[in-house]
Amino acid sequence: MVSLETPVCEFGKPALDFDLPGVDGRRWTLESCRGEKGLLVMFICNHCPYVKAVIDRIIRDARELKPLGINCVAIMSNDAAEYPEDSFENMAALASRLDFPFPYLLDDTQQVAKAYGAVCTPDFFGYNGDMQLQYRGRLDASRKEAAPADARRDLFEAMKQVAESGEGPGEQIPSMGCSIKWREE
Repeated sequence: MVSLETPVCEFGKPALDFDLPGVDGRRWTLESCRGEKGLLVMFICNHCPYVKAVIDRIIRDARELKPLGINCVAIMSNDAAEYPEDSFENMAALASRLDFPFPYLLDDTQQVAKAYGAVCTPDFFGYNGDMQLQYRGRLDASRKEAAPADARRDLFEAMKQVAESGEGPGEQIPSMGCSIKWREE
């Protein structure tokens, strides 16, 4: 397992379209996912200890961002052949068990992760209503263990600011997680 940090935010970089299958049986695009005030694109997976440590917080934040006009979508891009816990069936089971309030999509070709420049799980891309990148930082101070319950909610506060002003914070702390499990070509 390789731990990586995300690059700094490229403010204004446009969100890229995608068309991916969801565990709910639908196909989802950028347009069908976006909210009135923005969209949080999250690259996650089932097996990563960093994601496991914060999945309840991701769900909490997604639920609290929705009334602010920010929708969320989770994309799984790992090589499920090498990491069976990340299979489509296991993705569906996890989303059902935890009652994900967002679409959970499979990027089987890994093209969406590559296009976005995703490097790890979790990797967060926060867009404003014009689908311009405003946040590329961490959820909070959690690592492989959840941070204290009263830790600053970096992601939530940043996306709340995006919903209110269209702009993300100038200072952002990178997310850290397991490297995306790329297929050998």
